[in-house]
Amino acid sequence: MSVKLFFDTNILIHAYDLDAGEKREHARRALQDAWENENGILSTQVLQEFYVNVTRKIPQPIPPAKARGILGNYASWDVVRNGLKTILMASEIEERHRLSFWDSMIVAAAAEGGATRILTEDLGHGQVIEGIEVVNPFR
Repeated sequence: MSVKLFFDTNILIHAYDLDAGEKREHARRALQDAWENENGILSTQVLQEFYVNVTRKIPQPIPPAKARGILGNYASWDVVRNGLKTILMASEIEERHRLSFWDSMIVAAAAEGGATRILTEDLGHGQVIEGIEVVNPFR
């Protein structure tokens, strides 16, 4: 079985945040590996959160046009479009695993995209949720 990696927003943000230090290098390495192995998955939620955060919330924001270019580059990846099915699945995951709704949306999108791992710093490293392993690449 090939490994399919779902990237949470925080990994993308750290990769493009010039002030993220060592986390930036770890995030960039994880993304580079996914590009080389063609096994990265994102969701519309992740891309939306990424855009808002890198253009407004990091210490050295990225110009909107550059951020749009970065988003365009990810068009070649598998992108899960969060719809009603994803929202309903997330509500069940939230209830079953006692996660926040937004973390449940990440898990639901990862499941919908066929991910075997979620790369994030927001969930417990080594945890398995809905059959998907959680990996914190900064550990």
